[in-house]
Amino acid sequence: MTDRRPFFDAHFHVVDHRFPLYENDGFLPGEFTVDDYRQRTAALRVVGGAVVSGSFQRFDQGYLLAALARLGPGFVGVTQIPHDLPDEDVVRLAEGGVRGVRFNLRRGGSADAAHLETLARRVHDLAGMHTELYVDARDLPDLAGTLAALPSVSIDHLGLHAEGLPHLLALVERGVRVKATGFGRVDLDVPATVRAILDADPTALMAGSDLPSTRARRPFADADLDLLADTADRHADAVLHDNAAAFYRIAPAVRA
Repeated sequence: MTDRRPFFDAHFHVVDHRFPLYENDGFLPGEFTVDDYRQRTAALRVVGGAVVSGSFQRFDQGYLLAALARLGPGFVGVTQIPHDLPDEDVVRLAEGGVRGVRFNLRRGGSADAAHLETLARRVHDLAGMHTELYVDARDLPDLAGTLAALPSVSIDHLGLHAEGLPHLLALVERGVRVKATGFGRVDLDVPATVRAILDADPTALMAGSDLPSTRARRPFADADLDLLADTADRHADAVLHDNAAAFYRIAPAVRA
């Protein structure tokens, strides 16, 4: 696709070896800097995005604040914080561009599920931050009541598994957002899942590259965005930009 729509990359990682990294199940990622990201996405018409902390970054905020300063306007952060991080530090992160707190229930490195409700409500009340979960949708029934009652929630990577789709859709119908990301790591039919989510709520789906696709069976390909646009059809602009820009409180894109 040569004539690309504005793309708000709702989910990508920056790995900067100047900052602390921690092995996770023996894995340590290679470097993927802001410059690497810009080079890799030069043809994608990226107009903004969300830098997401990975398990291997744990509670380090230095890399994230540095990356956001380099990326500039239109880019925000989703980070991991300890459950007892002082209120003033939460506010300071928000002032630096952080818009969400991630619970990595799949790989760890974040606060755990025992603190989900309390921490999610606290960061939202303090700074308007949403809560993001990296979770297998087959595990959602144990969390559904909590998630549905929270003010602002998103779930990564289409919920990962087809068997969890009914649980995911039940939450979408109650206001939970979903990231259409990581197609190389999911066990589901991507077009069918995308259509099901759009049928439940066309404002719920947000596209992301998941770059640099650490530990995925295959890395992100530009064609993944083409697949999303074709599948979303009349909702393509919303999926590729508008839904995420609204969720992350970013100004509307200028369209050619």
